Amino acid sequence: MDCTAACPNAISPNAIRPDAATGGPDDAARTADPCGHARSVSGMFGRIADWYDLLNRVLSGGLDRYWRYRLVRHVAPGPTGRVLDLAAGTLDVSLEIVRQHPGARVPALDFCRPMLQRGRGKLSGETARAIWPATADGRRLPLADASVDCVTIAFGIRNILPRSEAFAEILRVLVPGGRLCVLEFGTGKTPVWRGLYNFYLNRVLPMVGRAVSGDSGAYRYLADTIMAFPTADELAGEMAEAGFGRVFHLPLTSGIVRLHVAEKPRAAETAPAVAAPTGDEPAPAGATRNKTTAKGGAASAALGTEQGAAQGTLPGAATRETPKKKRASGGAKAGKKTR
Repeated sequence: MDCTAACPNAISPNAIRPDAATGGPDDAARTADPCGHARSVSGMFGRIADWYDLLNRVLSGGLDRYWRYRLVRHVAPGPTGRVLDLAAGTLDVSLEIVRQHPGARVPALDFCRPMLQRGRGKLSGETARAIWPATADGRRLPLADASVDCVTIAFGIRNILPRSEAFAEILRVLVPGGRLCVLEFGTGKTPVWRGLYNFYLNRVLPMVGRAVSGDSGAYRYLADTIMAFPTADELAGEMAEAGFGRVFHLPLTSGIVRLHVAEKPRAAETAPAVAAPTGDEPAPAGATRNKTTAKGGAASAALGTEQGAAQGTLPGAATRETPKKKRASGGAKAGKKTR
């Protein structure tokens, strides 16, 4: 099967619309040729698309369902009624979003068309009306500014390089106060279960992947990118540097998987420093936050003519708000003079 892998933009002719029914290199090496990397990854996932769901169940021992459930538990619906599922693959996260949030509309974008085609077979009735699959590049999203309430990405941020461009686009399409929820494997730099996790990544995972799908390269790539991936704190730092506020992460299954949550600051807020997790579930999106010195915001990528047409099909898409200056606080009143 062929993948749509044009770079930097890959958008299906059937653009998003509300009535759609239907031993590896490190990050630095891959970022040096992001277009070549994207085409390679897209082709690789296209080759294993038919086996992808089965391998997820087998290699995770069925825990992948629980991880997706926890990811979507952190989705915070908002004014647009839309949740973007980025790197949507075979649409399992998209389906979980609709299950937990009936009435939500889910643009489901992925760079690899065969993965989306595989997922389309799971859609029927309400899910076919609620989920809008389309081929697109995570660095150039065919969506209007401030057009979605939340963005989810499960086991896909490793495959988008440079990550800074993806974070900039996600910030652009989120409404102020909107959330980014990222599910990703923990880095192999931190041994889990006394190194048993690393042994599994390097030996067991490629062997099982080859036995089931006949493609050892895809799961060798998976193991290598997990081993080279930033630590949870380093990834949180990247998000904060990109302009996100209230960034935190939670370990799942002893840290084999990490759930990262970040929020786009509201117009009257500045991006706070990375927050330490205070419990299993985050505070509501509208909770009071500390305000600190503003960090540089992410620049918006220019949208082409074809993308503009796709944007026009999203009803009620908001335009970016112009931040208003905060009213200066009055100084404290002086104490009474001693007579």
